[in-house]
Parts: sequence; C-alpha cells; structure tokens
Amino acid sequence: MKPHQYLGRTAIVLGLSATIAACAGPGPKPDSELQAAQSAVDRAEASDAREYNPVLLNDARNKVADAEELMEDEEYKEARRLLEQAELDARLAGARSETDKARQAVEEVNDSINKLRQRLNSEQQ
Repeated sequence: MKPHQYLGRTAIVLGLSATIAACAGPGPKPDSELQAAQSAVDRAEASDAREYNPVLLNDARNKVADAEELMEDEEYKEARRLLEQAELDARLAGARSETDKARQAVEEVNDSINKLRQRLNSEQQ
C-alpha cells in the first residue's frame, strides 16, 4: 500500500470516529428549555391552574423535576424532551384554567341577566 493511501484512510477513519463520538455525546445542556418550562408552570399557577386543572399542572411539575434529575445525570436529550412536554402541559393547564374562569364568568352574567328579566317581567304584570 502506498503511504499517501494509508494516510487518507487514517484521516477518514479518524474523521468518522470524531463524528460518531460527537453524535453520541449528551449534547448541550437544556437550560433555556428548563427556564421556559418553569416559566410556563409559574404562569399556569398564576392563572389558578392549581384550582381548575391540578392534575395537568402536577404532571408538568413532575416532568420538570424528572428532567432536572436527568440533567444531573447528563442525559440532556431525554431531559429536553421532558421539559418540552412539561412546558406544553403547563401551557395547556393555564389555557384550560382561563377558559374555565371565562366560562364561569359567562354563566354568572347569564344568571344575572335571567334574574333581571324575571324581575322586569314580574314588575310588568
């Protein structure tokens, strides 16, 4: 084998090894995803999700906690996946909470309107 062919093959093998090692690494730490998920949980709590959607909010909190443990073990890909799910769960809990509060407000307004109608009808008779 010629020396330049040997060096070329060595370079290819080293390049492939480096590429495989880079792909197998844990990747970057998902700090921004952690902040986004925690922020979404905080917003959901602020919108009374604890009262209206406690199960979904607890799921989000548990996923954040699990992701933090995975981050300590440098399992960043799985942690990132859990954090994305936690953020979505928290957003959904907050949205459902806002929807439920709005629905209650509409029901209260409708009840007030019905009471006023009844009062008007009774006064007219």
